Formats: sequence, C-alpha cells, structure tokens
Amino acid sequence: MSDSQWQFIKKTLNLCSRKRKYSLRIIWNAIHYLVKTGCQWRMLPSDFPNWQLVYYYYKKWSDLCQLDILLEKLREKVRFGLGQNAEPSLGILDSQSVRWGNNKALNSFDGNKKVKGIKRHVVVDKKGFL
Repeated sequence: MSDSQWQFIKKTLNLCSRKRKYSLRIIWNAIHYLVKTGCQWRMLPSDFPNWQLVYYYYKKWSDLCQLDILLEKLREKVRFGLGQNAEPSLGILDSQSVRWGNNKALNSFDGNKKVKGIKRHVVVDKKGFL
C-alpha cells in the first residue's frame, strides 16, 4: 500500500496517532491480506501481529461502520474521477447463486443454474460498485 493510499484511509477513518505496539498500517495490511487471500484468522502469517489483535480492530471498525464509510468515500472518489456524479442515479439488480454447505435449514435450489444453496441479490451502479 502506498503512503498516499494509507493517508486517505487514515483520514477517512479518523485514526488517532498514539503510541501503539503495532502500527495501524500493519494491522490494516493484515486485514487486507486476509480479505485478499481468504485464509483463516489463525493462519495469519507471523509477519503480522497475532490474529486476535487483527480481529479486534476488524470487529471494532466493522461495528462502527467505518469500513462502509471508507467504501463509500472511495466509490465517490472513483466516480468523481470518471467525470460522474458522486452518487449514482441508477441501480442495477444483480443476483448470484451461492453453494451452501451441509446446512439443512437453507434447503433451496436454483433450477436455472442447478445449484443447491441460496440466491443473493445486490444493487450495483453501472460500474459495478455496491
């Protein structure tokens, strides 16, 4: 992550600068690694802080909707850079069939794609942003 990207994240999340054992940038990189690779929390490489600390910050930022605010600011910045309004005026409904494990409670079937699981729907703009 570049310094300018980190400064944008730091400013958007209103992260205060105080003395910590691990910098928030390292914790943010650990969360980014988890999201990118899809690995388990306990399988976080030893280059990063322990998984409990990373999970604590992820849960804290998620509960405070900080990650949603960051996504909204990034989406507005990208749309503005493309010469569009910051807020979309049109939404497109998109669906996805997702295989669900051996959960007996969610027993549905998408006949078109022949997938046993659930079908989830999201609204996106013309660029595919949520």
